Amino acid sequence: MKIAIYPGTFDPITFGHIDVLERASEIFDKVIVTVSTNSAKTPLFSVEERVEMIRDAIVKIKNAEVESFHGLLMQYAKEKNAIAVVRGLRAVSDFEYEFQMALMNRKLAQKITTVFLMPHEKYTYLNSSIVRELALLGGNYSGLVPKNVEKKLKEKIRSLSK
Repeated sequence: MKIAIYPGTFDPITFGHIDVLERASEIFDKVIVTVSTNSAKTPLFSVEERVEMIRDAIVKIKNAEVESFHGLLMQYAKEKNAIAVVRGLRAVSDFEYEFQMALMNRKLAQKITTVFLMPHEKYTYLNSSIVRELALLGGNYSGLVPKNVEKKLKEKIRSLSK
């Protein structure tokens, strides 16, 4: 079985993320979406909330599952018997960082390949930071995230303003 890991903070998951996941699910037998923590980021949602939102958003992708992890991605990928790590590339600006990470990951686990997938061009501008900013400032983010995520964002923003 060809297993891939699709890691990210997914705070929150967007249609761009889902597009990359759908593409990966056509290539691999199983794709594990792994929600991670990133010390450089301050998330709006807890890891548990993100896992729940993603599970609800990807229910139709039968060969995808969602987990969370802490620690080194390559160690986690080895434990899951993954052959690949999937990363989305939206623009050239993503490439330098992703390239550096792919090279380091290769050094840590030579048998695990990093696969870069581009989302549909209509999502190339879209990322979680933009969605969070729109939500926090009262902008319209419908059509950028699944309905369940849109609902959770509205609830979170309401709870923060109390």
